[in-house]
Amino acid sequence: MTSPINPADRCLRGKAARKRARRSAHSAWIASVDRPDPVSVLERQGRDRLPELLPIRYGRMAASPFAFLRGGAAVMAADLAAAPHTGLTAQLCGDAHLLNFGVYASPERHLLFDLNDFDETFPGPFEWDVKRLATSVAVAARENGHPEAKAAHAAREAVAGYRLAMRRLARLGELDVWYTRIDAEQLLPLIRSTRRHRRVEASLGRARRRTSLRAFGKLTETVDGRRRIVHDPPLLERAGTSDMASLRKIFSDYRSTLSEERRLLLDRYRFVDAARKVVGVGSVGLRCFIVLLAGRDAGDPLFLQIKEARQSVLEEHLPSGPYVHPGHRVVAGQRLLQAAGDIFLGWMSGPQGRAFYWRQLRDMKGTADVAGMGPDELSAYARLCGTALARAHARSGDRIAIAGYLGGADTFDRAVADFAMAYADQTAADHTALRAAVEAGVVRAAPEI
Repeated sequence: MTSPINPADRCLRGKAARKRARRSAHSAWIASVDRPDPVSVLERQGRDRLPELLPIRYGRMAASPFAFLRGGAAVMAADLAAAPHTGLTAQLCGDAHLLNFGVYASPERHLLFDLNDFDETFPGPFEWDVKRLATSVAVAARENGHPEAKAAHAAREAVAGYRLAMRRLARLGELDVWYTRIDAEQLLPLIRSTRRHRRVEASLGRARRRTSLRAFGKLTETVDGRRRIVHDPPLLERAGTSDMASLRKIFSDYRSTLSEERRLLLDRYRFVDAARKVVGVGSVGLRCFIVLLAGRDAGDPLFLQIKEARQSVLEEHLPSGPYVHPGHRVVAGQRLLQAAGDIFLGWMSGPQGRAFYWRQLRDMKGTADVAGMGPDELSAYARLCGTALARAHARSGDRIAIAGYLGGADTFDRAVADFAMAYADQTAADHTALRAAVEAGVVRAAPEI
């Protein structure tokens, strides 16, 4: 992505984008008469997924409007694409809702706060991610029982966090932007209540303990003197003979996508066992496995996750991206967006030409308990998420142009917050439509698992 050299020209380019999409115009959300039926969008996504797992997906999405929003990235992508956009492109997360932010360990073993899901990453208009984040804040606030004014304020805080961070980043040099990161400890000053402060500290402590060694104790058992992944269907099923053979083969192919020093590290582990695992909400039905490796000895485990990669929900609405292989798209997007990446990120093709990507299963990862947040806490957390999103976008997009578009006033903040509240209504209606489809037998939903 090339930009004019002169920062003043780049800023003017951003201000010129206001002619294509006025900042105040972002407030509008009116569903078009030909808007796709949300349940049909989900059913189309379900084609070629594992059919026996789809009821779990629908059951999880039917649990609440926020759960529907989590699984309905394709629904919202189509709605965002129907409106005018700025044309100011960045590498998008593609699914920037509140629960796709969290803490994880850098290679230096520091806990960082950042985006943590990249299945839908793709280059697109920066505001699409901002609108999805703000909407998730509004939906979460309503589910937490916050008054409408507080919900709107929290959504506005997410956008303000993004705008102010982007304007600050626009003044920095290239390496300063690239090396910017958010330490997890920055969560603590946001919490005024002593009780909540201790709860966040405890949450960070749990994240530090979420390692392969901890997973080893929970996800494995000893059978005939050998360590094996537990069989706990339908969420965790040990791989059959044919799947095991395929996984061993693609493990070798995956190795080739790592840098030389990381291949050397990986070669010090041996393949022990594998299992199919159900993860997330929107991802349910995609082929996903975990692989247990052993290093120095049986007490030195490493869990890797292999997840099927499909076309991003954004791709049908935007020009072609730089990567043909969906797994490569996910890995490259994650490396670009995150301040520090997983050293075992890689990709390859599996049976029937399906695309997959690899990463560590647990690397001190943790997510905030959004459902337990009061109005002030949610607003502060939303602002932090907006700040993290701006940092991610600034690495790929023209941060100076985006900052020029956003401006110093809160016009954009208020407009996107208004959109978020209106789209929260749409999400509630779409959730109701899914529940009606379940009750009518159009789709089958398993009780929440």
